[in-house]
Amino acid sequence: MAKSLTRAADSRAPAKSRQKQLPASRAESRAFGEPQGEGGETHQIAEGDVATLTTAQGVPVADDQNSLKQGERGPTLMEDFHFREKIFHFDHERIPERVVHARGFGAHGYFELTESLADITRADIFQRVGERTEAFVRFSTVAGSKGSADLARDVRGFAVKLYTKEGNWDLVGNNIPVFFIQDAMKFPDLVHAAKPEPDRGFPQAQTAHDNFWDFISLTPESMHMVMWIMSDRTIPRSFRFMEGFGVHTFRLLDEDGRSTFVKFHWKPKLGLQSVAWNEAVKINGADPDFHRRDLWAAIEAGDFPEWELGLQLFDEEFADSFEFDVLDSTKIIPEELVPIRTVGRLVLDRRVDNFFAETEQVAFCTQNIVPGIDFTNDPLLQGRNFSYLDTQLKRLGSPNFMHLPINAPRCPFAHFQQDGHMAMRNPVGRANYEPNSWGAGIGGPREDPARGFKSFAEPADGEKLRIRPESFADHYSQARQFYVSQTPIEQKHIGDALVFELSKVERADIRSRMLSHLIHIDDGLARTVGNGLGLALPEPAKATRQPIGDLPPSDALSIVKRGPQSFAGRKLGLLVTDGADAALVQALLNAVDEAGAMVEIVAPKIGGATLSDGKILGAHQKIDGGPSVLYDAVAIVASEEGGQMLAMDAPAKDFLTDAFAHCKFIGLGPGTEPLLARTGLAADVDDGCISLSGKADAKAFVAALAPLRFWAREPLVDLDALET
Repeated sequence: MAKSLTRAADSRAPAKSRQKQLPASRAESRAFGEPQGEGGETHQIAEGDVATLTTAQGVPVADDQNSLKQGERGPTLMEDFHFREKIFHFDHERIPERVVHARGFGAHGYFELTESLADITRADIFQRVGERTEAFVRFSTVAGSKGSADLARDVRGFAVKLYTKEGNWDLVGNNIPVFFIQDAMKFPDLVHAAKPEPDRGFPQAQTAHDNFWDFISLTPESMHMVMWIMSDRTIPRSFRFMEGFGVHTFRLLDEDGRSTFVKFHWKPKLGLQSVAWNEAVKINGADPDFHRRDLWAAIEAGDFPEWELGLQLFDEEFADSFEFDVLDSTKIIPEELVPIRTVGRLVLDRRVDNFFAETEQVAFCTQNIVPGIDFTNDPLLQGRNFSYLDTQLKRLGSPNFMHLPINAPRCPFAHFQQDGHMAMRNPVGRANYEPNSWGAGIGGPREDPARGFKSFAEPADGEKLRIRPESFADHYSQARQFYVSQTPIEQKHIGDALVFELSKVERADIRSRMLSHLIHIDDGLARTVGNGLGLALPEPAKATRQPIGDLPPSDALSIVKRGPQSFAGRKLGLLVTDGADAALVQALLNAVDEAGAMVEIVAPKIGGATLSDGKILGAHQKIDGGPSVLYDAVAIVASEEGGQMLAMDAPAKDFLTDAFAHCKFIGLGPGTEPLLARTGLAADVDDGCISLSGKADAKAFVAALAPLRFWAREPLVDLDALET
């Protein structure tokens, strides 16, 4: 797999843009970053000069873009003191909250093997079909604090801890299969740029600000990820309806040490689904815990979330022939080239007993693998392996975090590690070292060459270099492939998102610089975003490698193309008033239940409504506390008097107009005519608005909800609709 080399010079800012702002006064000149002399005296930097980047020890830095590796594509070296210092400081910036993935929610469950992989890996978890392995999963947002809202536009963490018979395996992934950067050296810079700006402490859980887009526009390797984060993937409807990915290329090893490359995928059994951006904003106001509540309620109801574990398996021959480097975390392998092999299922069937003890104290480390699974030389993965353990030490305050029940292995374990803060277990007896002469039992545990972990015997040679391989140099081709794989409505959403985010950027040069990259991805997209920002298209950004313009679309990259064709697992919001048709209401309840979905009753009063049969139907939500954004589809059933009342009620009008604007299917029962007239929608009723004249219409209505959205409506209700 020999590859040629190129320096990552394209990811650096031009010298002019990196010029240091001079302090306004002597007092201000003592700010962090100003070179200081003996006694703290500040060395002034002349106007137009550029300060030399140094380590915290004052050592000048020659390359801040690449970690030190052994050979062109070799492993990252521990002697890289600049990388270690940078990551070390970054890992310790926050206490006790996680620096990233601070807002999370977890649940217990199990992994069940459905197809043996004994022919390609010795990993115990992949040997016996039907065997279940205990699991804990933590979902999270990345950029926001613990107190941020669930529906921020953000990558979602999808971290799985599997308590196997040969130790804990942590598959620490995201709901997106690629990442922003190729080398862990840049991780602190990425997160610093995405987090609230340090001088003002905002915006929270948002990337719509200058710092983020300044960094991204100076980092062409991020362009593929930009397409993903500007798509609906970053505003999922539920944890239950999103994919998970291991991101990196790993290895599976058999009994003889033979290697097979693998990429891990979690596929939701209920299919993919996201929300609209305007909807996400309103959900954050109505219920900032929307994703947490959804997962809790599903498990409580016995509707256990489930994913299939799929593997992409390939060999060195494929890796050498593939257009892109399999060690590059900004790239995918399309499923059409390497199909997904489904080998198991993950089921979440138990909530935590205590949020802090389990969800907050769970410690995931990418380095936690088991015999039969191994790393590759992906430089981002190599850096994560160093960083995570250091992070857990700072966050949990002790090297003994594995003593916490949520982190402890479920298999037998024995070692000589002792003492330290919060040690709950220590070696028993005289021997606390190895080798020793005390014999079996007394002398403690010993190595097991047969069962023990063995790394893949991969040769490493070459010069020690801070460099990127030439095979990492194409930053636009797969970004374009992702974009052209989307349906027109999804392409519209990407364009809308870019216009929204960049419209919050104050500096016109940053906005223009992003347009220069978008030209390489899709000229129509660049023009649409330029028009939305009122900017003319600039010259295209300089590409270090000519993009491949004819990569075929991949249906697996589209949410809509791979969307569910069932309302199962979803929620109908049913707005009722006093006097509503009891038979129709009951028929809707029955039809939704048969479809494997849920109903939430919304009424003018939380006490419920007295239906036409004189019986009281209890309400889950009062109308102003149960807006339509909380539901996947809505239906309204009212009496004549109740319909007149709804037409005068602002929250009821919002219930209907928001559902219409968000392209949801709407069931219109008796009594809705005054509300339609008052909202001005009477003339706009379309095929997504379904008449419910009586109980006979209930089943057909629920069956019509399977596509989840009536996307044909959006170009008619959204003035930002793009030509695609």
